[in-house]
Amino acid sequence: MKQIILGTAGHIDHGKTSLVKALTGIDTDRLKEEKARGITIELGFAHLELPSGQHLGIVDVPGHEKFVKNMVAGAAGIDLVCLVIAADEGVMPQTREHLDICTLLGIRHGLVALTKIDMVDEEWLEMVSEDVAEYLAGSFLEGAPIVPVSSQTGQGLDQLTAALDELAAEIEQRAAGGPFRLPADRVFTMHGFGTVITGTALDGVVEVGQEVMVYPQGLATRVRGLQVHNQEVNQARRGQRTAMNLQGLEKAEIKRGDVVAEPGALSPSMWLDIQVDVLPEIPRPLKHRSPVRFHSGTAEIMGRLMLLDRDELLPGQSALCQVRLESPVAVMTGDRYVLRSYSPVFTVAGGEVLHPHPGRHKRNRPEIMADLQTLLDGSPADKLMVHARLAGEAGVTSEQLRRLVNLPAKELASAVKDMLSVRQLVRFDKEAGRMVAAQVWAELEQKALELLAEYHQANPLKSGMGKEELKQRLTRSPDAKLLNHLLSRLTAENKLVAEKDILRLPDHKVRLAADESALRAKLEKAYLDGGLTPPTFKEASQGEDPDQVRELIKVLVDQGVLVKVKQDLYYHRQALERVQADLVDYLQAHGRIAAPQFKQMTGLSRKFLIPLLEYFDAIHLTIRVGDERQLRKR
Repeated sequence: MKQIILGTAGHIDHGKTSLVKALTGIDTDRLKEEKARGITIELGFAHLELPSGQHLGIVDVPGHEKFVKNMVAGAAGIDLVCLVIAADEGVMPQTREHLDICTLLGIRHGLVALTKIDMVDEEWLEMVSEDVAEYLAGSFLEGAPIVPVSSQTGQGLDQLTAALDELAAEIEQRAAGGPFRLPADRVFTMHGFGTVITGTALDGVVEVGQEVMVYPQGLATRVRGLQVHNQEVNQARRGQRTAMNLQGLEKAEIKRGDVVAEPGALSPSMWLDIQVDVLPEIPRPLKHRSPVRFHSGTAEIMGRLMLLDRDELLPGQSALCQVRLESPVAVMTGDRYVLRSYSPVFTVAGGEVLHPHPGRHKRNRPEIMADLQTLLDGSPADKLMVHARLAGEAGVTSEQLRRLVNLPAKELASAVKDMLSVRQLVRFDKEAGRMVAAQVWAELEQKALELLAEYHQANPLKSGMGKEELKQRLTRSPDAKLLNHLLSRLTAENKLVAEKDILRLPDHKVRLAADESALRAKLEKAYLDGGLTPPTFKEASQGEDPDQVRELIKVLVDQGVLVKVKQDLYYHRQALERVQADLVDYLQAHGRIAAPQFKQMTGLSRKFLIPLLEYFDAIHLTIRVGDERQLRKR
């Protein structure tokens, strides 16, 4: 069975509440003030079973201009509107504003109930019907049924019910593919039960016992009980008028406009990217930073409209903008909203949320406008790419993308899989599922190669740059997993060479000038001739530029000619390999060796003896046991 919500709309005293009562037997005016004044102030709720067996949840809204904000709250989540127009008065100011609001909220199905026909004659009724049809031309209600009814006599109620049944059959049930969300339109306390909220479920499914969260406060709670159409149920889903009993929360902690949703489903924000459609009949343009009342779901929040590519929005124009709110709101991409002026209060615009928690944009930036246009009318893959790129080096997960683009889980998974396969996205963190956009990856890759090229040019005698130094210079806040994956991929693709912790471009080689080559040869000979008693740095650099000697010793180490045994003590590899071979032969024959035996074997003083023994321990050739060394088992 489809879940359909019918909402009333129309001018004050045109008989909305009386019509609902005549159809359902339920009086939706529940407040004493409403009874005393004879007008609807707050939202009212009823339900109706149609001849086909289809159930309608009904939201009855106030018609007085002072309570339009309550009307907007009631219109959130409705699928079908009944525009109520009194036959004795015809189209009135709130008729127009309510129809505008329904249009801006994206409602596309409805009909007209022409009420109070018992108060007019046939000729007048015919004339009013023609006027209404003419007024509705060009709106989403153009050609919709106009059903004359009387709540007093019952005339036309059967025809209205039949028309509602036909319209309900035409409405496609949207799948509950997203996370559960329910904007609260009422909050009250029931004795013995605690805090109860009511609202229309916008998406998803919720069950008794399920953990939920109240946004934007982030209050964690659990569902103690559920009712749909005053019947206790174990489960409620998208499109149902639902009452929820929440565990452990006080009434004062929740208000109309808060949203109950799955934990982690929403990211409250005070900035929104929005597409704005301005009503054609507003009296004056909307200027940059105009104060507005932002209505989304059941929330009303004060804010300012930020125009990004112009200084004013004329009546009837559309634009891509931001709104800066005075307090956080919890919405999702694709949600509809309404803007009303600050003072005097009237409806001025509405549209669609493009990004639920963007950063603040600078004005007159073509690249920003291009991104917003893509978020408005691009394909799902295009929108995913924009969000992945905007996430930058921090990356983004599939769950984050799902919240940002508001796609069903299966559709999102398929899109992400396709994008990974063609490398539009690059996954760098398998555990957390984080990905970066191909553009972000390419920029990092190019920067890494450019940094290495610059380093080689500035340091021709060095074999390459340290891995950690490159990471630090690549980005201000290096992500270890991202950069490790980047360097691994560059190495695998032969775009750079990794030699232990040193990175270089594949074509980089240490190139020495003639004087440097001569000094290099001199140093190599000095260390080779020194054997097991090599020269100190001071001795090696005597008569030469110490800085140049230091650089060339580093070159010899990088080339494997010299081996650094300890600070300022270098051995020629040939000498070191000879003594190492002698040590292994001795240990294989005797099992253990102490410092005195090693001294006897090499003839070295402690200046060289101890560093050599410690070096062999460090390279895991030997292991120290007490005062002796033995071969480490391999």
